[in-house]
Amino acid sequence: MNPFIARIMNYEERNYLVMAAEYILSHGNPNVVLCERGIRSLDNYTRNVLDLAAVAALKQITHLPVIVDPSHAVGKRELVAAMAKAAVACGADGLIIECHPEPEKSVSDARQALSLEDMVDLVDSLRLVAAAVGRILPEVGVSFKPAPIFCAA
Repeated sequence: MNPFIARIMNYEERNYLVMAAEYILSHGNPNVVLCERGIRSLDNYTRNVLDLAAVAALKQITHLPVIVDPSHAVGKRELVAAMAKAAVACGADGLIIECHPEPEKSVSDARQALSLEDMVDLVDSLRLVAAAVGRILPEVGVSFKPAPIFCAA
């Protein structure tokens, strides 16, 4: 079955999201991941406020993996690394980070995309953060093949 990523957009949706994810699991799809990508606020400096408390809470109330999308949440490449590090420190199971060989030329979300060099540096720094909080980032290969994913937004 195709993976299903449920994205959290605000506080009220969190309980509904967990129930919806459990419903999908109960109907035979074991490939469910929860994704924190920021909540709307009155602050317009960033696109959204990345709710890392939601990550820690979801890790306590559900067995599902929780990933974080700091690129989407902050919308500014200069803030992505700090939020990615914080996400690893608070227990995120994975990250979605946009990168591009030439971020300024990216057709989609150029403002938030990291360069490939910045991405390598970020991954190296994430290993240090993970070690500092007793976690290990696995060594994995990089794939540029998109996989079919169904999202609830």
